[in-house]
Amino acid sequence: MPAPGNSPDYQNIFHWAETQKDGTIPSFAYMCGFNNHFESEAIPGTIPQGQNNPRCVRFGLYAEQMTASAFVAPRHTNKNAWLYRARPAVAHDGFTDLPDNEDMESCFLQLNPKVHVSPTQLAWLPFDIPTEKVDFIGGLKTVAGSGDPMLREGCATHIYTANTSMTRKGFVNSDGDFLIVPSTGALDIQTEFGPLYVQPGEICVIQRGQRFRVSLPDGPSRGYILEIWGANFELPTLGPLGANGLANSRDFLVPKAKYEIEKEKWEIIYKLGGKFFKSTQGHSPFDVVAWHGNYVPYKYDLTKFVNVGSISVDHIDPSIFCVLTAKSRDPDAPLADFLIFSPRWDVASHTYRPPYYHRNVASELMGLIYGKYGGRSDAFQPGGVSFECGMVPHGVAYEEFKAASAQPPPEMRLSEGSIAFMFESSKAFTVSDFAWKSDKKHEHDPKMWDNLVDNFSTHQEEVDKLLKEMGRLNVAKSNGKD
Repeated sequence: MPAPGNSPDYQNIFHWAETQKDGTIPSFAYMCGFNNHFESEAIPGTIPQGQNNPRCVRFGLYAEQMTASAFVAPRHTNKNAWLYRARPAVAHDGFTDLPDNEDMESCFLQLNPKVHVSPTQLAWLPFDIPTEKVDFIGGLKTVAGSGDPMLREGCATHIYTANTSMTRKGFVNSDGDFLIVPSTGALDIQTEFGPLYVQPGEICVIQRGQRFRVSLPDGPSRGYILEIWGANFELPTLGPLGANGLANSRDFLVPKAKYEIEKEKWEIIYKLGGKFFKSTQGHSPFDVVAWHGNYVPYKYDLTKFVNVGSISVDHIDPSIFCVLTAKSRDPDAPLADFLIFSPRWDVASHTYRPPYYHRNVASELMGLIYGKYGGRSDAFQPGGVSFECGMVPHGVAYEEFKAASAQPPPEMRLSEGSIAFMFESSKAFTVSDFAWKSDKKHEHDPKMWDNLVDNFSTHQEEVDKLLKEMGRLNVAKSNGKD
């Protein structure tokens, strides 16, 4: 683990290789797989055999089940975990309301006067890490989203900025799942299931109801969060790719049990319906000695993503960059996708290389983890945000169009030394008050497209001649060609 304040150059680290160098790297303490049934014991022989809830658990532990799906959900979608702990989660002193976080939003319906809708392409420079002490929870701020957590379908996008580790404080999101994307500084996350060490270039998912604490081993940290309500993240189907490609299930890592017995006062912060509540208890919430189940937190190293693409002509839709997806109630439209744009080869023949001009139905919120991304302006920096709502046209400036049209497509590397990502949803996003009024907000300048010249008109004589030969010149003139 790097010393505090001595953050490594993450874009020059192959994270998977770094974790295999020697036994000092925290990433050794994981199990691998996605949606498996796992079990882990900090003390061997703790988990009961043949049943989950015996009359007496070994070492006087308490059995506690966490169920995340309907009891009658089909077996392949049933989510639960059994935890064997020193004190159950129910042992606390009750709940008290906390003041609202004015920079967070949960209701994105237009009846809420604190959200905004606009077709303008928006962007934000990186948000400043505060100078006063702020931990991970205090540094949460909302950018945009859709729906409402109480409706059990929707999502929110947040950024976090923190400079202080959480001390004897835990957090639980009772609304939905957090997909956390660090951009500056690593996160040392203690969960009830064990520790997750997550550095820029990796992501982690803490699922609904799972308690966790965030420490900052590198010092100040900044990053992004995609929060989903009413669904859990899944791996996208591979279709004709077959068994392998994109994010492979074996590359997802799950923590091993590591318990903490502290008889000190702890504070647990709950988020429910976008509101914050506090409970106190006289023991650590991370006193789980053993556990088993398939409802677990996990992490993934984005450098392990297996990119695929065209090897003849044209580009495949950006769904080929999907790491994780979450279902909506519409089987043909996902609630949310998490996509990445990482180093890869492009070898398609006779194909216009930059992203083609397009409009699509998705709401797109893009961020940059590290490096430079060629598809945005110089103002798009690590920690910054770019947002486009559905059906707003995208595309490059004329100079880039002209250069790309004139040159044959080379064999080339894209996104070298960088990882950008996109939070994408079939739902329409509204923008939070915090983001709308932020001094970091700026608009994509439409003047960049002013010189998209009408090349077609320079071919008028050639077109008229061709249409005359075909006997269609009069038809063309009647359509405004004269």
